[in-house]
Amino acid sequence: MKARQTSFRAFLHDARTGSAPFGYLLVGPLVLWLVITIAIPLIYAVYVGFTDAGIIGTEADFIGFENYATVLGDAEFRSAFGRSLIWAVGGAVVQTVLAFATALALNQAFRGRRFARTWIILSWIIPTIVIAILWRWMLNASYGIANFFVTTLGISETPIDFLGSPKWALPTVIMINAWRWFPFLALLILAGLQSIPGELYEAAKVDGANATQRFFNITMPQLQPVLYVVGLIGTLWAFNIFDVIWLLTQGGPSGATQTLPVMIYDRAFNGFAMGEASAISVLLCAFLLIFSVLYIMFVPAGESDTEVF
Repeated sequence: MKARQTSFRAFLHDARTGSAPFGYLLVGPLVLWLVITIAIPLIYAVYVGFTDAGIIGTEADFIGFENYATVLGDAEFRSAFGRSLIWAVGGAVVQTVLAFATALALNQAFRGRRFARTWIILSWIIPTIVIAILWRWMLNASYGIANFFVTTLGISETPIDFLGSPKWALPTVIMINAWRWFPFLALLILAGLQSIPGELYEAAKVDGANATQRFFNITMPQLQPVLYVVGLIGTLWAFNIFDVIWLLTQGGPSGATQTLPVMIYDRAFNGFAMGEASAISVLLCAFLLIFSVLYIMFVPAGESDTEVF
């Protein structure tokens, strides 16, 4: 009994002093969870990429870099990679513009501002499947409300098949995804705006700076740390988005919206080429890792007197 009391007292002493064993005890479950959910699946994916695996659970032979050679020589892979770049860059531009405009508006004093700040995230918290159903209904070429306005306002004499046309499918899906994610970015930017000291704007007004000068000389430099984080995380998220595209177009029509995540799913579960799908996954992971390193090395993070995150 005395030995147990001594051990418990030693445990409490470690907790108060922040000793290493107690720290390892706290971090241990998280590390174990990351190993089980990230490290092991990643290692397994790398291994499968060197085999001719067709379906999960079946026997596979080691074939070396054959899958990588096949994928890199595949025109479909190059097209999907280019489409992923368009998807990420186009979405980033649209989301940033919408998020900036929304954050600047919500940062102003007006009646109902608290309500607006709360409900701006509505499109972000709605389940993806619900968003897909709503947009497919609104963009339907036969009875969708979008085509009602298109024909009524004289934009087009005939209804536009937004999701069924190779010309319109990718821009439409980019806009839908931007509509879904810009509220989250707007809240991050709004948090950055709230952290900017008001004295800076007051001093600028005294010096005669107009609204444009205050925006580019105060707001943008102060928001740079926020935009730095948003740029990195947003790009990584964009390259990995699968659900929105699959639920809206399944990569069609004629592959017009087939990005790398969609291609990986299609190769693995429709083409029964798990080895090739794993190779594409590894290549995508390597590309995003290289991008992250270069982004951190060469993109200025900015400095702010106020910590945002």
